[in-house]
Amino acid sequence: MKKILVPCDFSKQAVNAYRFALDLATQSKGTIHLLNVIELPILHDTVIMPVLNFEQQLLHDLRKSATGHFAKITAEYKAQGVKVITKVEFGTVSRMIQDYIKTEEIDLVVMGSHGASGIREFFIGSNAEKIVRKSPVPVLVIKDYYKGPIKHIVFPNTLETENQEDLVMKVKALQDFFKAKLHIVWINTPLNFMSDSHTSDRLEAFAKRFMLKDYTINVFNHTDEEQGILEFANAIKGDLIAMGTHGRRGISHVVNGSLAEDVVNHNKGLVWTYSLQNEAVEA
Repeated sequence: MKKILVPCDFSKQAVNAYRFALDLATQSKGTIHLLNVIELPILHDTVIMPVLNFEQQLLHDLRKSATGHFAKITAEYKAQGVKVITKVEFGTVSRMIQDYIKTEEIDLVVMGSHGASGIREFFIGSNAEKIVRKSPVPVLVIKDYYKGPIKHIVFPNTLETENQEDLVMKVKALQDFFKAKLHIVWINTPLNFMSDSHTSDRLEAFAKRFMLKDYTINVFNHTDEEQGILEFANAIKGDLIAMGTHGRRGISHVVNGSLAEDVVNHNKGLVWTYSLQNEAVEA
């Protein structure tokens, strides 16, 4: 967590993400990158009213406004020894964030989210959801400012063994960073029902295979997998949910959805995600 990116639209949630990133960077002795991405309307030139000079003035004013907001935030919230880099870009939010991650070799994205629900979630989704789906590095999503410590990490398990190595290694590093207990959980639903004893044996085998430490094995029964994760996390007073996401896109995303993205949208606490598509590419 040496290079932490915080996409910032100056909303309350984005400021909460920045404040939490400051806490992380203080602990890791890292650097924070505050990035504001401005999406512009398409302006068409005409014979009657050329807009080139107007566009340049608009860009200048928008950049100046964003820079002013950055100055206020970094003056109000700061931590000794933490370097903060601010940047204003113009373009599509998700694309510019992805490009910045690669260019600056970011280790972690900390992102504020308003969440999304109903018809808006189905057709549009939140920016946080899009970043979770496409980011090549872990994304930690926050809604309200969380002042640690993080003692309990919930790790929902699919009982899959392929393409899990990188995800588990990153979860282990996360656990070690926070010195937290890991709670491995299988959500038993009518659609994927297995006996508790059989599931517990498989979860224990998973933990031993990846040499996990300081963990608990759990089977939680619920009619819905997403709600089961949220209720389990609430029941054990989990501070953070860590999940892999398949990063589905296009029609596959509409048809199959993504459990991790749903949890990001609906959970009130911290959610850390890592795209399993990264592992598939590396494999």
